[in-house]
Amino acid sequence: MDTDDLEPPERPKERPDLETMSIEALGVRIEELETEIALIREVISNKEQARSSADSFFKS
Repeated sequence: MDTDDLEPPERPKERPDLETMSIEALGVRIEELETEIALIREVISNKEQARSSADSFFKS
């Protein structure tokens, strides 16, 4: 059994108050979020490929 399924999901982090951040800090925040989005898209792609492989296996 996979223990990851038993642990509660990670809670989202508190969002910083964007109004108090400098323009430079906001730019850095955008870069961090874009990096995270790219990583999430990669994970989604990997999961879709795994699902496609499993679907192909079970259709045979």
